[in-house]
Amino acid sequence: MANGGGTERFLGGSVLSVLVRLFFISLLVGAAMAFLGLSPRGLFDSVLRFVRSITDLGFDAVREVGGWAIAGALVVVPLWLLSRLFASKR
Repeated sequence: MANGGGTERFLGGSVLSVLVRLFFISLLVGAAMAFLGLSPRGLFDSVLRFVRSITDLGFDAVREVGGWAIAGALVVVPLWLLSRLFASKR
């Protein structure tokens, strides 16, 4: 029991009983996925597309905000420079 005590406590039971439970749960989940027309590859592809769409949204927003900043800088920086030049003459 000294060898299996920590392992059994970690797994929640004996190795064989945990493997049998995992097998039957996997069988039920696999049958449900087949019934719904889902596959592991399809799920992986869907998650990958979702992550890509989120990152595309994020980078498009950064690109748009960057464009606003550049457009604003084209007006603000020359005005600031002129105000600093005229203020230094006083």
